[in-house]
Amino acid sequence: MTVREQMDKTRGRMGRGLAVLGCAALLAAGGCVVHESKPLPRVNPIQADRQIPQDELLDVTVHPLDPGIPPNLDPKALEKQRINPDIRKAESRYIATLLRGTLESSGQWGAVRVAPESAQFIDVIVSGRILESTGAKLALEITVKDSTGRVWIGARRYESPPDTGSYKTDAALKARDPFQNLYSAIANDMVAARDALQAGDRRDIRRVTQLAFAGDLAPAAMSGYLARDPKGLVKVTRLPATDDPIATRVERIRQRDATVIDTVNGYYANFSDQMNLSYGQWRRASFEEIEKEQRALNQARTRTYLGAAAVLASVLVPNQCSPYDYNCQRVQSAVRYGGAIGGTAAILSGLKKYSDAKVHAQALREMSDTFQSEVAPQVIEIEGRTLRLTGTAEEQYREWRKMLHDLYLEENGTPVQVAPEPVVPPVPVALDAAH
Repeated sequence: MTVREQMDKTRGRMGRGLAVLGCAALLAAGGCVVHESKPLPRVNPIQADRQIPQDELLDVTVHPLDPGIPPNLDPKALEKQRINPDIRKAESRYIATLLRGTLESSGQWGAVRVAPESAQFIDVIVSGRILESTGAKLALEITVKDSTGRVWIGARRYESPPDTGSYKTDAALKARDPFQNLYSAIANDMVAARDALQAGDRRDIRRVTQLAFAGDLAPAAMSGYLARDPKGLVKVTRLPATDDPIATRVERIRQRDATVIDTVNGYYANFSDQMNLSYGQWRRASFEEIEKEQRALNQARTRTYLGAAAVLASVLVPNQCSPYDYNCQRVQSAVRYGGAIGGTAAILSGLKKYSDAKVHAQALREMSDTFQSEVAPQVIEIEGRTLRLTGTAEEQYREWRKMLHDLYLEENGTPVQVAPEPVVPPVPVALDAAH
């Protein structure tokens, strides 16, 4: 091989090395390409296509969800998991209300309400826990049981990304919740579970609800009507007479209880209406901030890694030049210098992206803090008593339940006393079916 051929070969190798380093620098500067996500296909609740017989039309209560706030975590740990306790508590009521609205809109059920956990004498009860909730993802754990103790849905996980079409404008956000597909999926699974039951089973659910309520108010007079089968489900063993005076009194009190639950449900609905717009805007901003933060982190990693690779390559590239070939050495030095400068710039750019990610995370925290003031606790008057429907709502409703016992005893001409715990655990049904 001649001297000229050897020099040409050396320059070719260095040219390829320069091309590799240049490519690395371009990739480091470019970062990752983020494609806009397309709107999700819509999932809608299955609509009733026939008139459901009255004695099979089941009432549903949705309990406010467990906020899913891990215990014993300091504020920094909660921030890392994107959990704002005050917003989570508001979401526990808001999400329950949206699910109630989805169930009601399907026409598949009787009365559908949101009520505290102590409201147990209902045909079908929906409860659950928030596993994850940001503008970019919603994950819930949902359990559905009926008044006989039968489990329809057992602690099943539902999760979904948002329908980004709902984030386009305020009007779109108001028209359809970004996670409506998730609520529709729960509603459709409930319809499937109900339809898997025989008509007699659905009628029994209503009867058990009625008799369990009566047994809670008048355990002595209404004992013996319910029993558990070998599978642990509550069954009706006999029915009271149609003109039974005790059953008539219990029904009047049960109607009062339904009125109170309707009032409580109205509170939750008003609360959700008030927070709907601001919460939707917070969700949208949360989604945007999470997207920006993730994009910045991806770019930071890309630029840092490629920058480091360029610096190392410029330092470690083997000497390809003859000691006497000064032109070759100048080209080789230029390649190494350029790789080192470009790699260093990429690393510095990557560090800046990490800083940008922290700024976006801080913006999200500030928005969360601002939103807290818009979900302040509310109070409501019920039967001359004030219920504070936040942490004390459950206690207030328990007090109302005690008042129901007193009302029964007063109407029955019996001295007021605290009623013992019912033999049968609380669950759902309608009174007219018992007649």
